[in-house]
Amino acid sequence: MSAYRNIAALLDQDRPGHTLPQMLYVGQEAFDFDTRVLLKSVWLYACTVAHVKNPGDFFRFDLADNSILIVRGRNGEVRAFHNTCRHRGARICEAQAGQASRLMCPYHIWTYGLDGRLLAARNMPEDFDKAEHGLIPVAIENVGGLLFVCMSDTPPPIDRVKADIAAQVSIYDLEHCKVAVQDDLVEEANWKLVMENNRECYHCESNHPELLACLGSNGFGKGLPEDAGAAGAVDDTKFVEVIGAEREEWKRLGLYHDLIEFPDDWWHRVARLPLANGAVSQTMDGKVASRKLLGPFTAPNASSLSVWTQPNSWHHFCCDHVVSFSLMPMKPDRTLVRTSWLVHEDAVEGLDYDTDNLTAVWRATNLQDAWLAQINHRGISSDGYRPGPYSTEEKLVERFKDFYTSRARSAVAEGA
Repeated sequence: MSAYRNIAALLDQDRPGHTLPQMLYVGQEAFDFDTRVLLKSVWLYACTVAHVKNPGDFFRFDLADNSILIVRGRNGEVRAFHNTCRHRGARICEAQAGQASRLMCPYHIWTYGLDGRLLAARNMPEDFDKAEHGLIPVAIENVGGLLFVCMSDTPPPIDRVKADIAAQVSIYDLEHCKVAVQDDLVEEANWKLVMENNRECYHCESNHPELLACLGSNGFGKGLPEDAGAAGAVDDTKFVEVIGAEREEWKRLGLYHDLIEFPDDWWHRVARLPLANGAVSQTMDGKVASRKLLGPFTAPNASSLSVWTQPNSWHHFCCDHVVSFSLMPMKPDRTLVRTSWLVHEDAVEGLDYDTDNLTAVWRATNLQDAWLAQINHRGISSDGYRPGPYSTEEKLVERFKDFYTSRARSAVAEGA
């Protein structure tokens, strides 16, 4: 227990229904624990299959000091490796993404196949065995086109997540999508605060006019029929009636599935929600952003599929495009939020879609959320901070906090 004594003491101070103790948000020791221990023991969302669409495509996912290469091989198989040469440890790929027939370390030109095998190493001793010096693999799972990695030698189960998410996401056929735009935004806040901000819409009415014009605030901790039995739940009879009628239409179209909300201590949420104000896509005017619709859609559809995974992703699937978000901790007060907009692979920029229109809603929302997370972090850093109580709309924030504290306690116990 000595290595994590302070973390264990902070976890013991956690109060149900309240935010975390200060130093679990802003402390360097907690950040080191999160990135060196906790987050290496769970599945992390890295990118979509569209980010490594063709053989030879690679994509880099970083977690603090760790860098992982996700690579599509010549046979179409997607693998993941530590981005570290087996010679003297240099980073192989500095580019965030790219295309290569082989992976070559720029330091001494050790060369690896797309399957991680060491192919060439100059002037090594006669007894040197290339087969023993391939790239170190990292566990990777394809979840309906969403790629998750785990740095643990014994990754936790992922089977239920795969089944539940793939059953609904697979209709969007991400293998036949392409990445139209990718934004990397560094937020001046701890990663847990960035996640907590995403896990509620209690702040939406006063901060997100662009998002509310097309998506609305119901369905994210309030408003759903499934929320009605919760103590202190917000009563929105009109929305319940609207979504009831929408669900009948989704059943007719074969789109309906029951709400999945972090069941049985699992770490995923999947919900189909009606778009707001007659919108058929998450755009400023509510019209489709791309004329090439996805998957089974032959006409615009006024719903979107929301997928959340603990501890670092959220996604929105519309009939014409997908918006995918991943989060990567950088420092105690710095978090990288990566947003990717996917469209059909046959969609032509300037003809079928305009990138400014495609990205406008979430670019505005991301900047607003970055500011909110920043003022949250700054306030928590002050002497005046005390853990505060959650509202009745913030149950999903507490679900994220419970995930964090549960996994953190397990990691502390394993390191005792």
